[in-house]
Amino acid sequence: MFEKLKRTSESLIGDSERILEDRKSLLAELSMYIKEKLISSKEVHLVFICTHNSRRSHLAQVWAQAAANYFKITGIMTYSGGTQKTAFNASAVNALKKAGFKISILEDGKNPKYKIKFAKKADPAICFSKVYSHKDNPTDGFVAIMTCSDADEACPIVEGAHYRTTIKYEDPKKYDGTDMEATAYEERSLQIGREMFYVFKLVAAIPSS
Repeated sequence: MFEKLKRTSESLIGDSERILEDRKSLLAELSMYIKEKLISSKEVHLVFICTHNSRRSHLAQVWAQAAANYFKITGIMTYSGGTQKTAFNASAVNALKKAGFKISILEDGKNPKYKIKFAKKADPAICFSKVYSHKDNPTDGFVAIMTCSDADEACPIVEGAHYRTTIKYEDPKKYDGTDMEATAYEERSLQIGREMFYVFKLVAAIPSS
């Protein structure tokens, strides 16, 4: 893991007391499912879903993959999608850069495609806005994690999902165009990172038998 990102990650791991108890229970349920699925099938596909696939779902996808790598948990593949296609928000991208991820643009345009790396030798995340049923995402047996209430309500059934849970985050979009924009995106990114590290720390601690 890149040194700056490692320092950020270790700070988030040590900051788990900031996670509310009701959220810890929800995150623990996800951890248990992930561990059971790893034991039975060796792979877990996590699809993070929000309405526009522009902010929270991408942040969760990237942080979850980094957290699994940090704890040396193999077999974890992360994805994101929306009920609509828009673009990966630039302020969300910048929040990840500030945390220590290495990010480059593979394709520019209205819906840029980004390569996001958290370690030199690890496969990067390829991130761009898409609907959750996009061909780059799994179509069956995956975990659907709803990161916003709108997507949760719009998708009472996520076709192909084997397990579904809702872990909602406040949308930093409300601060767009204000003096608080950069701070709000950084705070949301770190909150999501903190909770993804909590999930995979628990996965690593759960016995395999």
